[in-house]
Amino acid sequence: MRTRPGRTAALALPVALTLAACGAETDDAKTRETTSSPAREASEQPRAPESAEDFLDLAEKAMAEEPAWSFSVTGEEGLTLQGQKSAATYEGSLRRAVGRVALHSQGVSTNSKGTKKTEELYVVGDAGYLKEGAAGWKAVSPVAPEMRNKVEDPIAVVDAFRTYARTADGEVKVTETEGGDTVELRVVSGEQKLSAVQDRAWAKKAEREFDPTAEQLRVAGVPVEDGQVTLSGLEEVLVLDATSYRIESHRLDFGFLIPYNGQDITFEQKVSEANQGPYRGKIELPADVR
Repeated sequence: MRTRPGRTAALALPVALTLAACGAETDDAKTRETTSSPAREASEQPRAPESAEDFLDLAEKAMAEEPAWSFSVTGEEGLTLQGQKSAATYEGSLRRAVGRVALHSQGVSTNSKGTKKTEELYVVGDAGYLKEGAAGWKAVSPVAPEMRNKVEDPIAVVDAFRTYARTADGEVKVTETEGGDTVELRVVSGEQKLSAVQDRAWAKKAEREFDPTAEQLRVAGVPVEDGQVTLSGLEEVLVLDATSYRIESHRLDFGFLIPYNGQDITFEQKVSEANQGPYRGKIELPADVR
């Protein structure tokens, strides 16, 4: 693991005051020397973050300084067979409270034919409500896999990366970007059988995102078996401001290869969120569903 270099703060040396007449120290000088010694000042300097968990703790604290945050969200998902690709894109916004369960997202998805569908989701406490297209609100379970896939939650990503960091292999790499403006926490996997990494938290997240498509393939007559599926690659990156440690962005990019009739069906997904700053409004269920 590459860690970010520590920052060294200059220590001010105490100035001893003397009496010109007899060279004796005043009580005030003794007090200053006692309370302002280099050792004391050094002990009061905050320890520079080194490990992934150090940075995640600072990110959690920094994001808690505001009651809520706003993020922009973009995503793309595609399935390719014999050179034919079927894809959908998503653009939206997300407002997320800190310290309580409250989230509001809304956006537009566009399929390969150019058909657009609006989507809006509220999660407040244990309650979830979803509106798709012209349909009315319907109650949903926020913990259901389908809803977890719909909710892009960059603040909850801190806990996800903490889980990654606590594995025996220490899977999160920490790097400081050129110029030192940001710090990146990154999890990367190359191509390998899904069964070889199925117990890893980041692989479970990718597999959960893929499950709805896998079920659609099964319905269409394509056998999708975990032991045969290959993870073509995965990269998940959490970017923090190097000074404030606030979350700047989060990105998840992965793919799967599904063997079928001597070929591979390719599934790819990219999702990213960018911090747009603190949100000052209220996040609560709309009046027509309360």
